[in-house]
Amino acid sequence: MALTDWLIAIGASTGGTEAIKEVIVRLPAAVPGIVIVQHMPETFTPTFARRLDGLGAVRVVEAQGGERIQPGHAYLAPGHSHMTVKRSGAGWVTELAKSAPVNRHRPAVDVLFHSVAKEVGRQAIGVILTGMGKDGAAGMLAMHRAGAWTIGQDQDSCVVYGMPREAALLGAVDEVVSLDTIAARVLARLRA
Repeated sequence: MALTDWLIAIGASTGGTEAIKEVIVRLPAAVPGIVIVQHMPETFTPTFARRLDGLGAVRVVEAQGGERIQPGHAYLAPGHSHMTVKRSGAGWVTELAKSAPVNRHRPAVDVLFHSVAKEVGRQAIGVILTGMGKDGAAGMLAMHRAGAWTIGQDQDSCVVYGMPREAALLGAVDEVVSLDTIAARVLARLRA
């Protein structure tokens, strides 16, 4: 399958800015499109996207909604809106909505992951990183049931072992690995 046939979805909360950075900087430019939800106020998401953009081979932008998801690019949900993906022709586009918070969060990881389960299915790789609470666990279970490959960050490398723990307890996670090996596991899955 081509890079455009795949999508990587990442969700994080407390401690996630550093965790996301660790994953992104280890990925090459030749990687499928990436969609990211990090719980963060809207005043900080543009700066965070710019910071990530300067660190590695993957181009990182704050999603504006309506972008065609391109390989080698990552789209960070803005702090004011939920982000979903929608099938468009042979690929996917981002969509934003200022609807009610989910799990007390907007953007919510569950909203993104549920859309990836529905629109991408087995052509997705889901990654749940450090964070408090359970946001993303149910969405990751939906991805897992849709045939996506799912990865949870392990307890030892998490700042807060909440979200990955909840996903693992639901049986939503195919593998649990340390933060420094997540990018390698994503790439190994793509090669498989």
